[in-house]
Amino acid sequence: MSHRALRVLNDDRVAPGGGFPTHPHRDMEILTWVVEGGLKHEDSLGNASVIGPGELQRMTAGAGVTHSEFNHSPAEPVHFLQIWIVPERTGLEPGYEQRSAHGAFRLVASRDGRDGSLIVHQDVDVYAGTLAPEFVHDLRPGRHAWIQVATGEVTVNDQLLQEGDGAAVADESRLLLRADGPARGLLFDLA
Repeated sequence: MSHRALRVLNDDRVAPGGGFPTHPHRDMEILTWVVEGGLKHEDSLGNASVIGPGELQRMTAGAGVTHSEFNHSPAEPVHFLQIWIVPERTGLEPGYEQRSAHGAFRLVASRDGRDGSLIVHQDVDVYAGTLAPEFVHDLRPGRHAWIQVATGEVTVNDQLLQEGDGAAVADESRLLLRADGPARGLLFDLA
């Protein structure tokens, strides 16, 4: 709970037919990355979608929004990571984006939306995808990181992280993420 602007990171697995009925949020940037299965989303902005494996959704709760999330499958579980990031200011206009984050480890969310990433209203860069076999990330002075392993095993600067593990990073200038086998995860570069 709370590492810089990263407020919450939930690793959720929801059984068929299960989910979260309509509930409110405000003043939070909410990212949802589906690892396996499909997650049905509906919100008070009029959005209704199914977030599939490898897809990323950003919902700016801002001045207030309600939404629900349910496992889309009647037979298979859904595995997803949900992230709450404190926005740089309160009362933002609520908003919604969704796009693919399939494939190699890459930038998927940022303040400026560069390289086709989703826009997050905070000084944060979020990377996601499959590590094959390594990814190097330089941290500028004063920056921090959080790494979350969704599947497989990842070595971060010689520290082994397994599925479900997360690691806060401070006082490092370079991160070397390696995977000897199939592994997927997230990296947050935080002010």
